[in-house]
Amino acid sequence: MRGTWQDFICAANGTITVNDTDEKTVNFNGIYVSEDAVISSLKVNETDVKASYITTPGTTVKAGTIITCQSDLGFTAITLNSGQVTLILA
Repeated sequence: MRGTWQDFICAANGTITVNDTDEKTVNFNGIYVSEDAVISSLKVNETDVKASYITTPGTTVKAGTIITCQSDLGFTAITLNSGQVTLILA
């Protein structure tokens, strides 16, 4: 994760809410799942890393879940099948 944990906790660099099925390409450190969501793709650079963060990737991630990036690069893109998430920007 880029930046400090304090920057992450208070979303110092802002947030973006994703509530459609178009790929959103932006640098972000984490995801807050604000409504039950199915994530179809989660990328670091061009590599889909979803299976590294969701043990059963094709299923619903419940509202209230927080996913943080384990890479110093941060996440770079997300695509949803359904639901809504808030990206915590890097």
